[in-house]
This record gives sequence, C-alpha cells and structure tokens, in this order.
Amino acid sequence: MSEATIAKLCPVGGGRRAQALLRLASFFTVTAVLPLGGCGVLDHGMLGAAGPVADQTRSLFLIVCMILIFVVGPVLVLTPIFAWHYRLSNTKSAYRPQWGFNWPLEGLIWIPPVIIVVVLAMFLWRDTHRLDPYRPLASSYPPIEVQVVALDWKWLFIYPDDGVASVNKLVIPAGRPVHLRLTSATVMQSFFIPQLAGQIYAMAGMTTQQNLAADAPGTYRGENMQFNGMGFQNQKFSVVSETTDDYRAWLAQARASGKTLDMAAFQTLSARSVQAVPSQFGTIAPNLFQSIVALSDPGMHAAHGPEHR
Repeated sequence: MSEATIAKLCPVGGGRRAQALLRLASFFTVTAVLPLGGCGVLDHGMLGAAGPVADQTRSLFLIVCMILIFVVGPVLVLTPIFAWHYRLSNTKSAYRPQWGFNWPLEGLIWIPPVIIVVVLAMFLWRDTHRLDPYRPLASSYPPIEVQVVALDWKWLFIYPDDGVASVNKLVIPAGRPVHLRLTSATVMQSFFIPQLAGQIYAMAGMTTQQNLAADAPGTYRGENMQFNGMGFQNQKFSVVSETTDDYRAWLAQARASGKTLDMAAFQTLSARSVQAVPSQFGTIAPNLFQSIVALSDPGMHAAHGPEHR
C-alpha cells in the first residue's frame, strides 16, 4: 500500500499518519520475514538428512524433543501462573512455609520425571546400538572402502580397491554403503558430515571406523569439528554423491590424472597448508594407509609447511 493511498484513507493528518503506518508495516514485515532468512542453514545439518544414518539420528532427536516438552512445558506454563497467583496485590493468597508432607505433591514431583527418564532410556539404548558408527549398513551391495587421513588443514581420501585418491573431495555412489577407516597424520581431529552421519574422531597411530550412505545424488558439506590450528576454519571438504555411471567416470578421470601418491608425495602433501581446490591421484603405493598409521612421529613432518602453530 502506497503513501498516497493511505493518505486518502486518512484525510486528517494523512501525511504524518501515512508515514507512521508505512514505518509500522515495514517493521512488522521485516520482523516476520527476517527469521526465515536462516532457514536454509537447516538444509545443511542433521535436519536436512540425506542418508539412512542421519535420518535415524534426526528421528531420535525429534523423539527426544517431544519427550522433553513434558519437562519444559510445565515449567513454562506454571512459572507465570505461580508468579501471578502469589503477586503482592493478591492478599488472599495463603502462604504456608511450614507445611508438612503431601503425598499428591510428592507424586507429582517424582513420578513424571521417573517416567520421562525411563522412556528416554529406552529410546537412547535402542538407537545408540542402531547408530553405532562401526555397525555395517544393511544393503544388497558391498560397501565402498575409503581410507581417510586427517591432515593440517585438509583431508585425504584413499580408495584402496580402486587405486585412486583425492584431497578435500569424497566421491561416493548414491544408494550404496560406504565404509570409512580414519586416522590422523597430525593431532586428533573430528570428521563430520551432518547430512550423512555423526561425528567420529581421527587419531594418530590408530584407526576408527564409520559407515554411511547417501540416498540420492547430491553435494554435501563435510568439516573438521576439532580445533587444530590457524587453518582450522578452512578445513572443509565436499561429499559428492553420484550415480553409478558418474562414479565410474570419476574413477576413470582420477586414474587419468597420472599423479602417484607414495610416501614421498604424502610427506609433501601433509605439510601444513590450506588446499582450496581438490586434487586427485591416479596411482596409490601399496599399503600406504597402513604406513601412515604406523608413523612414529605423526605431524612432525608438517612443520616444514608455510604455517606453524
């Protein structure tokens, strides 16, 4: 509605009233629309689940939220009621600080919390085992094996069965389970793909595991959630889920890159640096991942990079 239109509706002092109404309308419009600007962020997190693991995690989260409403709800409702009932102006309210034991009140205080804890325990026990990151996903297809190495400040993905590797780009076929084995060639880091799976730590000298899958083709965001130095904020990677044909085409493209990843190349790659553009290796030295896990001084060679702690 324009200022001229409002002025016609408000002939007396129309100009001032029009400006006031326009400002008020603008305020309420911005107030109503502004919270919606951040809704896109939810698409990149657990609530925008794109795989079976994240979907089960989201379901558990929503169940817990619904149960906890019975904890938060009474507090939010009764607090203003008590404050209003025992206000200073209500002289008829009886204040009895010396009251004794009361069975109904004790039951109200203890029984509902006990029920809530029992119900929560049932769901958490079930889904803690169901969402065990080491538990293989049920599928008629064998899982894709990927070995993950955490570096400062990038991620290395090795495909031992296909003989290729990539940096800061995890490519997987849609609809097929993926089995990850993770280690770190530096300090402890936390591997996290919110739309596909939960966090799992990568630590030097040992391996951890995670199983995940993507329901459909798409691109998802992965990152390190453990602070590990000045380049931490840029240690992100993309997860690209592709059709089977596109995945095979990517493998062929990686093999055609001509670059070889052996221990000497790994020593150069592991120097502390931020790699903005993903890279690929077409040949992998045998047992490279096992050699990285067995390093006696993980992270020491990284000190030759351009950035230091």
